[in-house]
Amino acid sequence: MAQSRKDRMSYPRTEKREVVDEIHGRRIADPYRWLEDDTADEVEDWVRRQNEVTFDYLRRIPFRESLRDRLRQLMDYRRYGAPFIEGGYTYFFMNEGLQDQPVLYRQRQGAEPEVFLDPNTFSEDGSTFLAGIEFTRDGGLAAYQISEAGSDWRKVFVMDTESRELLEDRLDSVKFSTLAWKGREGFFYSSYEEPGGGSRLSARTDRHRLLYHRLGTPQNADELVLGGQETPRRYIIGQTSEDGRWLVVSAAVSTKGNEVYIMDLASPDPQMEQVVKGFENTHAFVHSIGDDLYFLTDMNAPNRRLVRFAASSHDPEGWEDVIPEAGEPLTVSAGGGSFFARYLRDALSAVIRFSPDGRRLEELDLPGKGTVLGLSGKWDQSTLYYLYTDYLTPPSIYSYDTGSGETTVFRESGLDFDPSRYESRQVFYRSGDGTRVPMMLTHRKGLERDGENPAMMYGYGGFNNSLTPVFRTSAVVWLESGGIYAVPNIRGGGEYGRSWHEAGTKMNRQNVFDDFIAAAEYLVDEGYTSPGRLAISGGSNGGLLVGACMTQRPELFAVVLSAVGVLDMIRYHRFTAGAGWAYDYGTADDSPEMLDYLLGYSPYHNLEEGTCYPATLVTTADHDDRVVPAHSFKFAARLQEVQGCSRPVLIRVETRSGHGAGKSVSKTIEEQADRWAFTFHNMGVEPKR
Repeated sequence: MAQSRKDRMSYPRTEKREVVDEIHGRRIADPYRWLEDDTADEVEDWVRRQNEVTFDYLRRIPFRESLRDRLRQLMDYRRYGAPFIEGGYTYFFMNEGLQDQPVLYRQRQGAEPEVFLDPNTFSEDGSTFLAGIEFTRDGGLAAYQISEAGSDWRKVFVMDTESRELLEDRLDSVKFSTLAWKGREGFFYSSYEEPGGGSRLSARTDRHRLLYHRLGTPQNADELVLGGQETPRRYIIGQTSEDGRWLVVSAAVSTKGNEVYIMDLASPDPQMEQVVKGFENTHAFVHSIGDDLYFLTDMNAPNRRLVRFAASSHDPEGWEDVIPEAGEPLTVSAGGGSFFARYLRDALSAVIRFSPDGRRLEELDLPGKGTVLGLSGKWDQSTLYYLYTDYLTPPSIYSYDTGSGETTVFRESGLDFDPSRYESRQVFYRSGDGTRVPMMLTHRKGLERDGENPAMMYGYGGFNNSLTPVFRTSAVVWLESGGIYAVPNIRGGGEYGRSWHEAGTKMNRQNVFDDFIAAAEYLVDEGYTSPGRLAISGGSNGGLLVGACMTQRPELFAVVLSAVGVLDMIRYHRFTAGAGWAYDYGTADDSPEMLDYLLGYSPYHNLEEGTCYPATLVTTADHDDRVVPAHSFKFAARLQEVQGCSRPVLIRVETRSGHGAGKSVSKTIEEQADRWAFTFHNMGVEPKR
């Protein structure tokens, strides 16, 4: 039912223009199409005016500054990454607390750590970050990528690790790439051809290329290895085996399914051989031992299996199981002469160690029911490291002795946080079609189910990504104020393997939204919260999730936080690498039926005049070239136009920032303080400690 617009906020005027597409004989209006042009002065002016209104609103929230101060206080502690060995050094990342970017250190055994690479020196505002680094087998050279202002376009530099001096080799326009060394001669990398005309940040890119750069030569002399016009693929990634012998290439047209190629770099005349043709299944290289290559595959195994084959006889029909498929989804890492099988049991980690011939050696005794990351390293390492975290445990690093099987604490978090005051537990609920869905709830002990607790639901539900328990420092602010932090493991993710993922793709997409809505209804029905105290949050594909749910059930939520969301489902595939998401979404060009299905839930197209929508804060960034900001611009403009009540609709556009990776600590604190302030304010809740 439409509600009164009395006291509705005054927003900057957004012009509507007559733009109509005809797709499969259907006419579809797009009056805010002009906001897609990120090079236009009028779009820049629109962003400026929207930001003025947004920040004026946020400045008036009385507890905004105290939230920012509390977040800064919480973030001010040392944070470490797991150590890794290259050459004669042990390397690790460490952030002193409020540094915008973590610093890469190294040390020899018995010596003090020294700074190896400090990304905080890359730019004055901390917006340039280290996006990846790869060392030669002897550790003497390192090639690293940097991202400027959060863009997916990268630059590559090469360093002599002993002198820490840069070589003359500099590469530009690298995107979605690994760096795979061939001895010390050069390395393989990936990129697209630069868009011809238009915007570098939004133009469509769909012909990836694997290239080889020989040190000491100019980039324009780099050799095309695979891709481009002759073998068009959207994603081509190369990696070399630990022993340096094998180049393994994955080529894909979407985010699911890939071809596999190999090249014996030790051969006098290396030739590319295709191992897998077609895109029906997904295969990931794990390790090699001599002539044998080990892959994780979902071919004939929806939950995946580890297989082995000889390079000389690589027909997939003859692949040999090393770790067979089990009842839970499997990922595998290698190190210390073993394979570590990580299983998801109701979205929680379990780890079993296997020998190279597939013998089960032991199941690791983990610190708790949460998430394990790591357990990879050199094949001859005797000590491996892994990171453990859950919703109440800040990431802690553990060492694992491959000889004794003993696990010890290597580094614990220094965060000033007392988890004993809180609890985190898993519940199960039923979705609309009866599907059983797990959800993790984290909150203060002794919580009363009186319907008055503020609750934040976070979700994703796509691309086979699994939401496993991860500690978020920013969530401490929410918990301190009596909030419930809820994460349902909805379909579209990978928590229960391929079938769970595919149950949320294309014309099954509504299952994703139904699962999330059912989680909200569970929280209300069980007395944890009420619609007036319930917020939902998601980013990227999760932005689509919350956008669709708020248009389908606007009365169920008080606040919506949509970050860098995919919100125009009719045109998403026309920008950057968006066409590669078609396995999950389908596209409007596929068929009249697919067009109708997308129109049925596309957030931008389902906003109705006069409906009272939740208080909404849309966040995006001017350098997001993954999900272009036009999605957020158009959605916010339309929502401001149709909002049927006084609940605010704001858009916050970050400058010199991208899709989220590598965002500086200072910008992270500022944005999160604004998100919490907006949420508390529109729930009528005073944050406290």
